[in-house]
Amino acid sequence: MDGTDAQRPGRADAPSRDPGGHPHPARPLMTYALIGCCCLVFLIGPASGLVPSYGTGRALQEARSAYFNQWGVVPRTLLSGAVRPLAAPLTALFLHGNWLHLLGNLLFLFVFGGPVEQRMGPVRFALFYLGTGYVAMLCYAAAHPASGETLVGASGAISAVLGAFLYLHPHARVTSVFPFLYFLPLRFPAWVVLLFWLTVQWLAARQDGDGPGVAYLAHVVGFTLGFLYAWLCYRRAKVTGPTPASEGETSP
Repeated sequence: MDGTDAQRPGRADAPSRDPGGHPHPARPLMTYALIGCCCLVFLIGPASGLVPSYGTGRALQEARSAYFNQWGVVPRTLLSGAVRPLAAPLTALFLHGNWLHLLGNLLFLFVFGGPVEQRMGPVRFALFYLGTGYVAMLCYAAAHPASGETLVGASGAISAVLGAFLYLHPHARVTSVFPFLYFLPLRFPAWVVLLFWLTVQWLAARQDGDGPGVAYLAHVVGFTLGFLYAWLCYRRAKVTGPTPASEGETSP
């Protein structure tokens, strides 16, 4: 996925200018920092398979399981009333189960995070990301209180970013690639792509069980929180600067 055009609101910070005098958005450094943290945590953990001290084969699987149990969210432990597990939704946001999980999440954050950060500002964006991610995981745990499966990943927080993007930049267009269309890149309005994505997540969440798999309910909760937050905080905002462009695009 890539790209935006014709986005509605302005940015929270003043634009910098290129040598030709044309304004352009500041770099979304907080988005880059979050991506960097996720990559670093993954690379030094057992899920990457790159650290020899975790061993190989069965030893690596046991180390991976213990690592996720320590730093991830286990619903029945989180809701036990103990203090320590309450921090787990924050640490779990920076954990990923495998390379595909990591790269899939960070692609969405890279494409959609920048325009949202430029609208909110880096500090507010960071608090928004962590707060919505925490609540999304908490809601999933509350819906599956007896589950002993570990929940990790930034999906809830990134879903909130998608929800905020939908409200803040409804007229953007994104390039999507569909495997069943021979990976043909097609451009659609962001609201079409994101609402289609949300519908798929909601339908999948209705089939969610307590076993291992994707926490679709956390995606739905995160997206809803992100959209509502943007609506509450920016519904009266006026355009104050040039339209920001997401990664890979230039401002119109």
